[in-house]
Amino acid sequence: MQRDLLISDLHLSDERPSITDRFVEFLGREATGSRGLYILGDLFDYWVGDDELNADDGAPLARRVASALEALARAGTPVYVMQGNRDFLLGRSFFSACGALPLPDPTVTEIGGVKTLLMHGDSLCTDDRDYMAWRQTARSPSWQAEFLAAPIGERRARSRALRAESEARKRTKSVEIMDVNQQAVVEVFRRHGVTRLIHGHTHRPGRHELNLEGRRCERWVLPAWFEGGGYLRAEDGEARLVSLPPGNA
Repeated sequence: MQRDLLISDLHLSDERPSITDRFVEFLGREATGSRGLYILGDLFDYWVGDDELNADDGAPLARRVASALEALARAGTPVYVMQGNRDFLLGRSFFSACGALPLPDPTVTEIGGVKTLLMHGDSLCTDDRDYMAWRQTARSPSWQAEFLAAPIGERRARSRALRAESEARKRTKSVEIMDVNQQAVVEVFRRHGVTRLIHGHTHRPGRHELNLEGRRCERWVLPAWFEGGGYLRAEDGEARLVSLPPGNA
């Protein structure tokens, strides 16, 4: 049985070149030959628009990542990319450049022989009302059109400011508020009729079991790469988290 690999929350940026190096290495080694690679959001620390691919100062990182993903796809491994809360502006030009397929949030598909629900995970954090309000604003066509109409330098500055503001707010919130809401988790299991959910976003990797109306369900949380990193490997009905070698994140 061929393996499926799932990752999220790489937060690739020029400030963390070692993570980009490890990601490119991962694509050329662990991901090569897999049945599919699923990236469940926040591939980039922020993405201000697909013109990043051609901008003189932003292109090296964007083009390197797109080229590495395109090489994997060309070698026969399908690549699926879901937008996250940091890179929700990934668009058609990006997917075309890297040969990846857009993965809607949520998506139900077969992973390792099991019908599985894939999400980024931020929509499950309903206790964080400030974030949920911002999420609704940032997903609106009007906000995105206004943002994308600004010069790329201004968009980057705004993104950095928003990121700094978000980090400051996190320091005033409890871990529980920023984690998934259990009722929201139960509701998506019921709505989609699955027994497995895989997501990222919370940076709290692990496996959680719950019994839902006689069904034994499992929820897998993917690790953030700037906190050690790793991936979920699924094959033959089983799944396990695999950590990256020490010193690469």
